[in-house]
Amino acid sequence: MSRLLAIIKILPEDDSVNWDSVKQGLREALPKGNKDLYIHKFEDEEIAFGLKAVKVYVIMPGVYEGGTQPVEDAFSKVKGVSQVDVEIVQTLPG
Repeated sequence: MSRLLAIIKILPEDDSVNWDSVKQGLREALPKGNKDLYIHKFEDEEIAFGLKAVKVYVIMPGVYEGGTQPVEDAFSKVKGVSQVDVEIVQTLPG
């Protein structure tokens, strides 16, 4: 079965967001029930003037009902998250 990598950028509500709490919330919000859907890593990204975003690298099955939408919806409900943007979706080799 093929796998996908989705890189999803998370923007905060403001610059005082506790990123550790947000990251934990993202882990907990990820739809359950599929061992092939998981967060591989987080990568911080400086935006400007002390504001930063986090890129979430999500590994998901090649065929996943709804595509990235269920993940986007779950992430958007996490406290401290203002915006969720899918930057890249690509097939992983192997």
